[in-house]
Amino acid sequence: MNKFPSLKQLHYLVTLSETRHFGEAAKKCFVSQSTLSSGIQNLEDLLSCQLIERDNKSLVFTSMGDEVVVRSRELLARSQDLIELSHSAGDGMEGPLRVGCIPTIAPFLLCDLVQEVNRCYPNLNLLLREDTTTNLLAALRNGEMDVLILALPIEINGMHSKVVGRDAFKMVISKNQAERVSVPLRYADLPDESVFLLEKEHCLTEHAVSACKLTTKEKINPFTATSLHTLVQMVANGLGTTFIPQMAIEHGILDNQNLVVIEPPGQAAFREIGLVWRPTSSRVNTFEKLASLVETLL
Repeated sequence: MNKFPSLKQLHYLVTLSETRHFGEAAKKCFVSQSTLSSGIQNLEDLLSCQLIERDNKSLVFTSMGDEVVVRSRELLARSQDLIELSHSAGDGMEGPLRVGCIPTIAPFLLCDLVQEVNRCYPNLNLLLREDTTTNLLAALRNGEMDVLILALPIEINGMHSKVVGRDAFKMVISKNQAERVSVPLRYADLPDESVFLLEKEHCLTEHAVSACKLTTKEKINPFTATSLHTLVQMVANGLGTTFIPQMAIEHGILDNQNLVVIEPPGQAAFREIGLVWRPTSSRVNTFEKLASLVETLL
């Protein structure tokens, strides 16, 4: 009779791959270090290959170990989908639902979304995580998240998605500088290095630059911000201009700031907001109903 690896063993291996430390991996798995080490050793014996090179100070994954980690993540994600199958027996709007959201959307949507979910589906428990698009997509692929709320378009590598609305881009500038800028705005009229953007880890930068037709790199300041609030403060102090999503403006990010909102060059500059989930997930009905709620809030 064939013997198969256990999900627990695969979980140990994946966690060790993420932490690169036996002690830290054991803590995350809520087991002793010896239990985790023994579980991985048993996995190596079962597969008849070395997955990790060990010494007293460090560990290195072999090429086969890296490949087994990739396959293990896929199996763990499929296992999570199997567990979720029980939630799809009814209307699917009950139990825990792990929702990821990017930082340029989360502060302006999630509080309202939680209130709507509590009102419409009181048995559904949202478990929220705010992170970058790259990190959230990795977590979704690994089965650590159920559904994501992201800005589109982006490369989602075979995941399923549903667009639920548009979020327009606006430019903001201090009132003093606005008096010296003609409307409609032309980028050529702006000083060099006067446009402030977020770090590249935030997809809003790419979306805004593309949607607003900003092709002159000389206009972009080398400083990059970690949040929309930092961008607002830079502009409020008269250092330049930036792009801000309409949803952030409607939720008061410019309140009590000496700023003017103007339309960016181009026509109908916007980003799309959408939900993204694994194609193997059995909770499509849940995601569709969640999408309908998000749509009413945009």
